[in-house]
Amino acid sequence: MAEIEAEAVAQTEAREEVEGGLLNRQPHQLERKWTFWFDNQSKVKQGAAWGSSLRKVYTFDTVEEFWCLYDQIFRPSKLPANADFHCFKAGIEPKWEDPECANGGKWSISSSRKANLDSMWLETVMALIGEQFDDNEEICGVVASVRLRQDKLALWTKTASNEAVQMSIGRKWKEIVDTADKILYSYHDDSRRDKSSRGGRYSV
Repeated sequence: MAEIEAEAVAQTEAREEVEGGLLNRQPHQLERKWTFWFDNQSKVKQGAAWGSSLRKVYTFDTVEEFWCLYDQIFRPSKLPANADFHCFKAGIEPKWEDPECANGGKWSISSSRKANLDSMWLETVMALIGEQFDDNEEICGVVASVRLRQDKLALWTKTASNEAVQMSIGRKWKEIVDTADKILYSYHDDSRRDKSSRGGRYSV
């Protein structure tokens, strides 16, 4: 999709749309700033470093900005295959190497239907920006990964070894996305060391 690939153009248009829509109303400030990121791995050149195609798209801090951005551009179902879409706290890059993510991990949910992915993405992002988790400071952000066979949603957290906190987050997230399926938590370290052993450390 050409419109997804042109991140700079999309960012400019979204900013103009947001700023224009906010001229006549008082915005509702969020507790913190959040940033959307886009990564199209199918466009990565052979031999390029991981993350070389990761682009920061837009940082927002009001409810109105979020809804305008979501309505105009940011639905995972609009993405091409092999693309990742991220919503992370401002200042945290969606990379294992980021200091806030280095000792963390992620809860993961799979979806075979685009409509389900969009719904779970929206519910998750609204819960994040609305500070609905008891352990808000422990959360880095969420990633929607669009794939040909099965899409995936992953909630990244900071301290993988803190089982009590991770279980609390996992139970809350499962409730938010309203799924009866088991969801698994994996350490980023496990993925870094051996891609074949990505079994979950925790589950709910």
